[in-house]
Amino acid sequence: MTTLRRLHPFALRLYLALSFALFAQSAFGQTPAVVGDAASRGPGKPVTVPVTITIKEETELELQNIDLTISEDGEPQTIISIRGIGTNSPITLAVLIQEDLPSVGNEIKSLANFIRNLPKGSRVMVGYLRTGSLQVKQRFTNDLEKAAKALRPPSGFANSGPYNPYVEVIEALKRFDSQPLGRRAILLVSDGLDISRGLDSSSPTQSVDLQRAVNESQRRSVAIYGFYAPTAAAAANPSLAGNAQSSLLRLSNETGGLAFFQGTGAPVSFDPFIRELDISLQKQAALTFLSTHLNKGFHRIEVRSSTPGVRVSYPSGYVR
Repeated sequence: MTTLRRLHPFALRLYLALSFALFAQSAFGQTPAVVGDAASRGPGKPVTVPVTITIKEETELELQNIDLTISEDGEPQTIISIRGIGTNSPITLAVLIQEDLPSVGNEIKSLANFIRNLPKGSRVMVGYLRTGSLQVKQRFTNDLEKAAKALRPPSGFANSGPYNPYVEVIEALKRFDSQPLGRRAILLVSDGLDISRGLDSSSPTQSVDLQRAVNESQRRSVAIYGFYAPTAAAAANPSLAGNAQSSLLRLSNETGGLAFFQGTGAPVSFDPFIRELDISLQKQAALTFLSTHLNKGFHRIEVRSSTPGVRVSYPSGYVR
């Protein structure tokens, strides 16, 4: 596996040390709704979140028979529907590649084949994170071959990349507004490094735009999957590499996705990442529940299964 279990020790220690501080999102003004607040009560409003359901290999169990419950701000909520569970259902996916990654050129063929093999009816957008703004090479389309052909090797030049990948991730997230509800995801190929406000902003607790990307992703029910590939700056500085990986890990964990690493250097190949991503997306579903907490702000959610042998991954919450 090439996810958290292979995370660089520095990045792992940093991420774990910060997890408690980030739990309530207080550093960024996100205060969970107060349970029992009468002002937050109302007739209820549907909210959709991405969940990934994993079953132990030795367990003989159909996905449709899994028992799920969800709570919001500590109170049980009613599940309305679970779309995509146990089926090869379509997904709306944005593939975003950072322009200044010198090691990604050889991975374009594998990424194109991944797009071609998505479920029929899936919609794909292809974009590049560049200096200035997001370059969209292909708008959302259900022509998977057309989307696959829109991929190109990134230039790899240091002056062509963004100082901050998360601003352009937010720009890409806004394009989901015109897309149908259901399973949604972003595949982000990036170094995850935010130095737009100096080296301090490279920390996952100090990057304002990383927090905004988490918020906008949760708001739109988009799970983000990160493939880490270093730029020259990250490769030359272990502390920066640790911050970059921790940032990608936080972005994926808090949106219901996964982050993929292979040490602190460039991966030998994306093929193991793509195989694990494909398996994860096959197990992803869109869970819609009736929210009774209608006040603005951050709402923490928890999804559980009482079915033995089942593990559920989900975003930490959402911002209304």
